[in-house]
Amino acid sequence: MYWLITKYLITAGVVVLVSEFAKRSDKLGALIAALPMVTVLTLIWLHVEKQPAAKVANHAWYTFWYVVPTLPMFLAFPALYNRWGFLPALGASVVLTIGCFVLFALVVKRFGIALL
Repeated sequence: MYWLITKYLITAGVVVLVSEFAKRSDKLGALIAALPMVTVLTLIWLHVEKQPAAKVANHAWYTFWYVVPTLPMFLAFPALYNRWGFLPALGASVVLTIGCFVLFALVVKRFGIALL
């Protein structure tokens, strides 16, 4: 139980740290947020918890493929936010991301990469 609480505290601390940097500097906050900290923490937790090497490696492999179709959201959201406001822009960005993901998954499936 202590281990789980420690994991939560460290992981939450990273998220809070990123948001605090973002309040002070748009560029620095975005740079830190762009680092794959959640993935790195997940890889560390999987390793520390003695998960098989294949599971740890698969996590990194699939994370790469799942990140690619999310990238258009980071271009769409700022443009939509200025026109529609926060919640509609966020909602549209989520829908865009889902659409990009489904389309991307169909394309990479032809190359033997099964994301769905």
